[in-house]
Amino acid sequence: MKLLQIIISPGHDYWVPKGGPAHQHGTQSPSEVDCVAGFGLVGDRYFHGKPNRKGQVTFFDYDVLQQIREQFDLPQLPASLLRRNLVVVGADLSTLLGQQFELQGVQFEGRQECRPCGWMDRMIAPGAKSFMSQGFRGGLRARVLTNGKLQVG
Repeated sequence: MKLLQIIISPGHDYWVPKGGPAHQHGTQSPSEVDCVAGFGLVGDRYFHGKPNRKGQVTFFDYDVLQQIREQFDLPQLPASLLRRNLVVVGADLSTLLGQQFELQGVQFEGRQECRPCGWMDRMIAPGAKSFMSQGFRGGLRARVLTNGKLQVG
């Protein structure tokens, strides 16, 4: 598995009042990020949450991003709109569910499918949520088991 992009956000942008502004916090794409066991990625919105929660970090398959771009004729769709943390290539994320795995020396545990929400229809296109709900296209929520640093590339 190769890490292509890191995406973190200091705050939640989906849980806003209906009709309220999204993207109040925005995203950042650093070239590296520190992982802290039991908490997640330093600087991300979930880092200060309850320890050992299921969704400390989310993985997303770059090939699925390409499928979404093609399906909705959005060739320039940025991965950041998907609000997933680690965009990777070379792994079938569905096979990591319930498994421990390693990326760049950091140990993770696949905890649950990252099911898409209404954000996808709102920020990508109507029908995106349904499209991503099929075939594990939403990504993988994982726990961070060991401390370490991840770098793009």
